Amino acid sequence: MNPLQLHKLLNDLYTQKVRPDTVLEQLRTLPFEDLGFAHVDHHRPLRNGMAEVIYCEGKTPAQISGIIKKQLKAGCDILATRLAADSYRKMKKDLPAKAVYNAEGRVLTIQKNAKKKRFGQILIVTAGTSDLPVAEEAMATADLLGSNVEKIVDVGVAGIHRILDKIDRLRKARVIVVVAGMDGALLSVVGGLVDCPVIGVPTSVGYGASFGGVAALLTMLNSCSTGVGAVNIDNGFGAACLAHRINMMGG
Repeated sequence: MNPLQLHKLLNDLYTQKVRPDTVLEQLRTLPFEDLGFAHVDHHRPLRNGMAEVIYCEGKTPAQISGIIKKQLKAGCDILATRLAADSYRKMKKDLPAKAVYNAEGRVLTIQKNAKKKRFGQILIVTAGTSDLPVAEEAMATADLLGSNVEKIVDVGVAGIHRILDKIDRLRKARVIVVVAGMDGALLSVVGGLVDCPVIGVPTSVGYGASFGGVAALLTMLNSCSTGVGAVNIDNGFGAACLAHRINMMGG
């Protein structure tokens, strides 16, 4: 239940459009609902403006479907990350028609509530094409939350003229998310070109000495550019949530 839904429910109670028993029934599962294998946090939208996200790795298709059904009943938009294609195929028949599966980003979204008015501008930039799965996770997340979001693909520092060619788009963004594996150097380059916040997402893309993204993470943490920060390896979801919150502060 989000703040708008709760406000309407309480207003309907005040104007006697609904009975107290009806309100009690709708509030009964707040703040959480025990499914045995999960405690679904229906109170989260009231606390931080975003429904609980389903992290699908380690969960069975039946468990994921069960959580989705409870969240939809509570009036929540659905965001399920790291959903394998095989799991999606097994549960597809149980999903509503509005369900959208991004195979590259392994993200399932269901827009339960009315489409939000888009605002601001988040730009997601990838160093290479191999970084696209993480970028797609970030894009699906930011889009569901209500931010305007675009992406620029394959503009890493090995051909630095490519990112310099996009300088006008970079400078129009309110927040930039840089997704980069290998050496992770693109974050510092972008950070040195713009005056908006820049969030780095190191990816596990790279050969042996990249250590599964640790090399890119350390590069980003040691960036000499100002106004930049980094999230965990391959965490496109986390970067998008942070970018969205910054974007919202712009009004």
